[in-house]
Amino acid sequence: MTRIAIAGAAGRMGCMLIKAAHQHANSKLTAAIVRSKSSKFGLDAGELAGIDRIGIKTTGSLSGVTDDFDVLIDFTNPQTTLQNLTICQTSQKAIVIGTTGFSLDEKQIIHEAAQSIPIVFAPNMSIGVNLLIQLLQQAATVLGDSADIEIIESHHRNKIDAPSGTALQMGEAIAKTLQKNLSEQGVYTRHGIIGKRPKGSIGFSTIRAGDIVGEHTALFACEGERLEITHKATDRLAFAKGAVRAAIWLSSKSAGLYDMQDVLK
Repeated sequence: MTRIAIAGAAGRMGCMLIKAAHQHANSKLTAAIVRSKSSKFGLDAGELAGIDRIGIKTTGSLSGVTDDFDVLIDFTNPQTTLQNLTICQTSQKAIVIGTTGFSLDEKQIIHEAAQSIPIVFAPNMSIGVNLLIQLLQQAATVLGDSADIEIIESHHRNKIDAPSGTALQMGEAIAKTLQKNLSEQGVYTRHGIIGKRPKGSIGFSTIRAGDIVGEHTALFACEGERLEITHKATDRLAFAKGAVRAAIWLSSKSAGLYDMQDVLK
């Protein structure tokens, strides 16, 4: 039985993670962390998630509960995640990171931390999205440079980073398959007279509106036909279930940096 702690337990994703960890037969929620000044501090985590009381009260200190869990699941923000990562390193605890918006330097900190503890780092934990990544690699292999490639992503109005981590993961998977560098081929803004589309570029379009949970489409446009591969999430519980699955898998692994492709194998 994998003992799971959840950071950011008061958030929308945190509540879904509480529910998923409580429901899974092979996991047990043992700690739920919120901001110490949060109005949710001290509440029963089960009630917070809209399920029955489970006897786990929210706490404001991760460092105070390190003896109570095996794996931390963190979907907070880059600053908080890196603070929690340091605590996990010190206490030799595994961590599943679903936070997005990290800078290159911050990602390097995660890579270095994986030398001492096991980490699953993935921008999207849903099973469907990770199958999507495999399909994109297959499409890129077949179509090569014959297609103009665009990635369109939509999320709710409160998402603070763009493009989404999943959209970037899609672009990186395509670019790597085509033996290209996304930092050189990616096009993220278009405005005014932009001229002819650069050959081999990978374009990104971002939508932020309403309460959209998450939609991602890769468009391969060729002469006379186009292929669109789309994933639509309608419930955050899909991400939460994937994260709990990753935590259970990670609990038996040695130090290293893993992603959801590793988990699903």
